[in-house]
Amino acid sequence: METLAFQSEARQLLQLMIHSIYSNKDTFLRELVSNASDALDKLKLETYRDKDLVVDTSDLHVAIEVDRERRTLTVRDNGIGMTREDVIGLIGTIAKSGTAEFLQQLKESKDAAASQDLIGQFGIGFYSTFMVADKVTLLTRHPRAEGVRWESAGEGTYTVEDAPDAPQGTSVTLHLKPVDEEDHLPDYTAPAKITEIVKRYADFITWPIRLAAEDGGEPTTINSRKALWARPASEVTEDEYAEFYRHVSHDWNKPLETIRIQAEGAFEYQALLFLPEQAPMDLFMRERKRGVQLYVKRVFIMDDCEELMPEYLRFVKGVVDAQDLSLNVSREILQQDRQIQLMRRRLVKKVLATVRTMAADRPEDYRKFWREFGAAVKEGLLSDTENRDTILGIASFASTHDAEEPTTLAGYVERMKDDQRHIYYMTGDSRATIEHSPHLEALRAKGYEVLVLTDPIDEMWVDAVPSFQGKEFQSIAKGQVDLGTEEEKSAAEEREKEFAGLLEWMTTTLADHVKQVRLSTRLTTSPACVVGDSFDLTPTLEKMYRAMGQEVPHVKRILELNPEHPLVTGLRTAFEGAEDRGPLAETAELLHGMAVLAEGGDLPDPARFARLLSDQLQRSL
Repeated sequence: METLAFQSEARQLLQLMIHSIYSNKDTFLRELVSNASDALDKLKLETYRDKDLVVDTSDLHVAIEVDRERRTLTVRDNGIGMTREDVIGLIGTIAKSGTAEFLQQLKESKDAAASQDLIGQFGIGFYSTFMVADKVTLLTRHPRAEGVRWESAGEGTYTVEDAPDAPQGTSVTLHLKPVDEEDHLPDYTAPAKITEIVKRYADFITWPIRLAAEDGGEPTTINSRKALWARPASEVTEDEYAEFYRHVSHDWNKPLETIRIQAEGAFEYQALLFLPEQAPMDLFMRERKRGVQLYVKRVFIMDDCEELMPEYLRFVKGVVDAQDLSLNVSREILQQDRQIQLMRRRLVKKVLATVRTMAADRPEDYRKFWREFGAAVKEGLLSDTENRDTILGIASFASTHDAEEPTTLAGYVERMKDDQRHIYYMTGDSRATIEHSPHLEALRAKGYEVLVLTDPIDEMWVDAVPSFQGKEFQSIAKGQVDLGTEEEKSAAEEREKEFAGLLEWMTTTLADHVKQVRLSTRLTTSPACVVGDSFDLTPTLEKMYRAMGQEVPHVKRILELNPEHPLVTGLRTAFEGAEDRGPLAETAELLHGMAVLAEGGDLPDPARFARLLSDQLQRSL
C-alpha cells in the first residue's frame, strides 16, 4: 500500500468542499453515474477500435448498491476502468488550470447558488462525494492493467494499493455521513431517494442503471433509458411524446405541438420541445420558471435553462441535449458561450416558424395557442428586435372588423383603404371600453378598421414598434388623426379661427388639468374627448409604472372639442356674449370631466365633479 498526499490546492479544495455551503448535495450521485456512463461509452468505443481487446460487453450497465447497516452507497460500472497512473493522475490531482482561481472565488462566495455555479464551472465532480461521505473507496481495473484500490477520508492524503481480484470496470463506495436534514444531508441509503435522484438527473442515459434489492432479489432498472430526442421520429409514437411531455412539464394535458430539432456540424445538439395547450398559472408571475431543461450527452444538467429560451417563450417545455458542452457547465459560462447563443437563436426561430406553420395549416390550434400565450409572445416585440417582424407576422389582434374573430396584421393591411397610410389602434382595459370610446366615432363613420388592444403589454410595444409592411402604427387616442379631405381641412381651419377665443380661454381655465384645448376631427356625436400627444405616456402606462414602484411625472393631456356638437357651439355663444365668465368655467370643467369619464379614466376630484354637476342640473330646472 502506498500513501500519497493530494496536491496542496487539492487539499484546500477538499476541505472547502466538505465544509462548503453548497446545498444541492444530491448532484454527487449525478457525477458518479455520469462518470460510470462515460466509462461504458469508452469501453464500447474501444472494442470497436481494438478487435483484440478481450473484454465482456454482453451486459454493460451501472449498478447502485446500498448497505443501510454500514451506511455505504456504491456506484459500480463494468466499463473501461482505470490504470494506477489514471487513478493518481485523475483522482489524486486536479489536472486543470484555474484551480487557484476557483479556490479564491469559492472562499469569497457567500451564498449557496454562487457556490454551486463555481463548483460546476471548474469541473470537480468526483470531489463532490466528500460533501456526503467521511471516506471514499474506489476499486477499478482497466482491461490491460491490474486492479487498483484507492481510498481517502478527504484529510489531505490518500492510499493506493494493488487489487488483483478487482472486477472489470470501476466501483466507488461512499461511507456516508450521518443524516442531517439541517445540513441538507438526507438518507442516501433510502431506495426512494436514490430513485428520485436518478430519475431527475440520469433518466435518459443509454445504459441501464440498476438499484440492488435490499432483500437480495433481482435488481431494478430505475432509469427509463428513453431518450426520445435521440430516436428517429418514425419510431416514436404520439403517446410516447405525450408521456414525455407530462414528465417534463407536470401538465396532465397533451401538448398542442411537438417540435424536434437535430443540429449537426461544428456544434451538435438535439432538442425536443413542446407547446402546451394551456397557459400555466404562473405565466405572468414574477417567480415564474422557464421550462427547457439542459442535458449534455443525455445527462441532466439544469432545469429552467434561461440561456436557451427567451423570457417571452417561457412557456415552451422540453429538453435540449448538447454533445459538446462540459457536464459541469455553469449558468455564467452559458451566458457567455457563443455556441449557446447560436443554439438559442436557432431554437427561437424554430419555435416561431412552428407557430407560423400552425397558423397556416391548423388555424383552430393556432387560435387556441394565441389565446393562451399571445400576450407573452408579444413581449418579444420589445425584447427581441431580431425576430420582431416574425412575431408581428404570427400575431393576432382583436379589431373593429369582426367582433369575434381576431385579425392578423397582414389581413388588416389587405383591407386598408386606398388612401390609408396608418394602421389605427387603440389601447384600453377592455373591448367594451374601447368600442364605446369617443375616439372611434369619426373612424367608424368613415369605415376605418381599428385594432382593439387590451393586453397590458400592448401599452408598451406599440411605442417601440414603428410599422408593419411599411404602414406606421397610429393611436387614435394620441396625436392628430388626419381623416379629412382637402375641403374638410379647409373648413376646419376656418372653424379654428371662429373658436380661437374660446379655445384660448379654456386652455387657461383648465391649465391645471390639460396642456391644450383644441378642435377635434375624430368626434361625430360626443362633445369632447381627451387625447395624448404623440409621444406621451398613456394614463394606463402611468398606472403600470407606478404599480411597479417607478415614479413618473403626471402627463397633462389635450382636450378636444367637437365643433358640431350643440353643447360646444352653445358654450362658444355664451362665451362670446358673457361679461362674467365665472359660471362658464364650471361648465368647461364639467366638459373636461365628461371626456375623462367617457374613455374610462379617473377624475382628478370626483366629489367636486359631482357637486358641479348637481349645481348645473339644479339651475336647469
